[in-house]
Amino acid sequence: MPRTLLPGSPYPLGAKPNFKGTNFALYSEHATSVELCFFDDAGKQTDCIKLLERTAHVFHGFVVGVKSGQRYGYRVDGPWEPQNGHRFNKAKLLVDPYAEAISGLVDHKAPIYPYDVTSGDDLKKDDQDSAAGVPKSVVVAHDFDWGNDCKPRTPLADSVIYEVHVKGYSKRNPMVPEELRGTYAGLGTPASINYLKKLGVTAVELLPVHHFIDDGNLLDKGLSNYWGYNTLGYFAPMARYSSSGDDGGQVKEFKQMVKDLHAAGLEVILDVVYNHTCEGNQLGPVLSFKGIDNTTYYRMVQDNCRFYMDYTGTGNTLNVHNPQVLKLLMDSLRYWVTEMHVDGFRFDLASTLARELHEVSKLSAFFDTIHQDPTLAEVKLIAEPWDVGDGGYQVGQFPILWAEWNGLYRDTVRRFWKGDDGELSKFAYRLTGSSDLYQYDGRKPYASINFITAHDGFTLTDLVSYNEKHNEANGENNQDGANGNDSWNMGAEGPTDDPGINEMRERQVRNFLATLLLSQGVPMITGGDEVGRSQMGNNNAFCQDNELTWYDWNLDAPRKRLMEFTSKLIQLRLSHPNLHRRKFFQDRQIRGSVVRDIAWYNTDGNEFSDENWQSTWSKSLGLLLNGRTLEYMDEEGKKIVDDSFLILINASADGVEFTLPQPPNGNPWGVVLRTENIDNPFEKIQLEDKIIVGGRSLVLLSDGEPGELEKDTAAPLTAAEQ
Repeated sequence: MPRTLLPGSPYPLGAKPNFKGTNFALYSEHATSVELCFFDDAGKQTDCIKLLERTAHVFHGFVVGVKSGQRYGYRVDGPWEPQNGHRFNKAKLLVDPYAEAISGLVDHKAPIYPYDVTSGDDLKKDDQDSAAGVPKSVVVAHDFDWGNDCKPRTPLADSVIYEVHVKGYSKRNPMVPEELRGTYAGLGTPASINYLKKLGVTAVELLPVHHFIDDGNLLDKGLSNYWGYNTLGYFAPMARYSSSGDDGGQVKEFKQMVKDLHAAGLEVILDVVYNHTCEGNQLGPVLSFKGIDNTTYYRMVQDNCRFYMDYTGTGNTLNVHNPQVLKLLMDSLRYWVTEMHVDGFRFDLASTLARELHEVSKLSAFFDTIHQDPTLAEVKLIAEPWDVGDGGYQVGQFPILWAEWNGLYRDTVRRFWKGDDGELSKFAYRLTGSSDLYQYDGRKPYASINFITAHDGFTLTDLVSYNEKHNEANGENNQDGANGNDSWNMGAEGPTDDPGINEMRERQVRNFLATLLLSQGVPMITGGDEVGRSQMGNNNAFCQDNELTWYDWNLDAPRKRLMEFTSKLIQLRLSHPNLHRRKFFQDRQIRGSVVRDIAWYNTDGNEFSDENWQSTWSKSLGLLLNGRTLEYMDEEGKKIVDDSFLILINASADGVEFTLPQPPNGNPWGVVLRTENIDNPFEKIQLEDKIIVGGRSLVLLSDGEPGELEKDTAAPLTAAEQ
């Protein structure tokens, strides 16, 4: 039976159902015609309708009777002129860029390429039908009951971020029902959430969940794309992580996961890949954007539009300075905030998005558009501030409202604890919020997202256990992944039965975690680092969807001990405003007297001199955080003062004796934390005037009253701090 087609509306783009049918709208500036094709559950094309209406380059129509769950795709016709950037091919089925759900897999053996693959000539058109090898878009209804969902709205300064893979987190967890393991629902189960709450983090940052595809070359090697940086659809949650099927159930399941995490006070941040897509360069497949309007969606080489600009290392770069592409990104961001209720975004290779003609620019249309959008004003915006193009490393250069993955923090802290010379002054900047990067452009310490490891690289356990990468399982002769490694591992690679080496490795892991969670700024923990997760030296496990990357929840005593250590550190951090200040350190006036926020001390108890800072060999220092500068009045008019802390750090191989300065609050110094104490690192010890800090270890002292360091909630901040 022929379907009834009405003119419909050019806005909004995508497929929007109501009780009468569904409105379809697709933007293409250079197309000559668009056909809307429908498919049954078996993937067989049932019929096609030519969209007759075109308004402002949008082909649109309302199809009566089409309901949610209907699978569809587009066939777009236009000039075949690859030399001019146009690769229209009506034989190729295309995914709707605004599809809110995507069903099925890509078959790389099917004719999904617009050109003659046999000859390898991308100028020669291929007329074979690709529909059998292309995923189908799905019409989705917005009928989820959010109930009393309330976003936690945790201030960034009070956040502890946990970078996690949806599948890897719960895939092997015996406390999660088997049918839910590795899914959105698995992440939202009580067992998963209870662990996150016990750990103490405030937000999960999910590796990409926008619908992505597996690379053909990986499938040929029996591998797959595990991380997900290969996007096909910017509105559709990845169906692979759904326990509810791929006909729209993945959307409701994702929403329920967010709702459950929110109910536990946990925020959801998405790692989003708006810099490139899965379609690659001129030799890549045509699945969506390339066949809808290639020159609109991608940046082409200006004097030869056959080829693509590649600032990402993936073959193509999204053309963000085109208004329609910028609209696509903004519509996607708003959709995930308003419809999916997420709390923020981490932008992969964000420098690419800020490029105008070529240079990275703070004044780019991308930044301008985001900054004026009221929907995005309330969410967290985190940049990975680099790409692979010239001038792409932009740490410290993003505008206000943005936080950044601080790559300089990672590099400096690794080198310092490794024992490299000349890192002391740089380490001091990183420990105190990187004021050299963020203080003078209107931003605060929480602009710095501090991290030691991330998904891309060694896990923390592997960082201290391997001298070299071991990526042999990736099938690239161990040539992939970063070559450098700032690890320190006692000269023995990998697992060992030597208890002395294992103890020193565990101490180094505690040093990294203590540094991360005692630094000003926002800490990001790579999921599993808190339980000693290992990838056996693989520092580029993007294609390892197996037990190498899935979290192992069978925790032995050392791994349980490390988890408890991390949890107590997070509790300590969040209980004291002095350990996560909202402003950079500065002298303050308190009752007519100037009181200093911080002071740096040498091992002899004297403050650091210029000569000390210029030393290339010194590896020990003390940092005093003055709690008096955070004093405030409670509701009864009683003066409250946060504890002062003294952080003593020794990255040299031998122990060092520190002479202690006078405590600001008048109480004696007491040991709160010693990373060299493997069995009881939080054992409280009162001190006199000296302490020996062991080789490669950290000691935290406080002048607070005994027992006051186990508060469950953070003390209120002064008006100045707020």
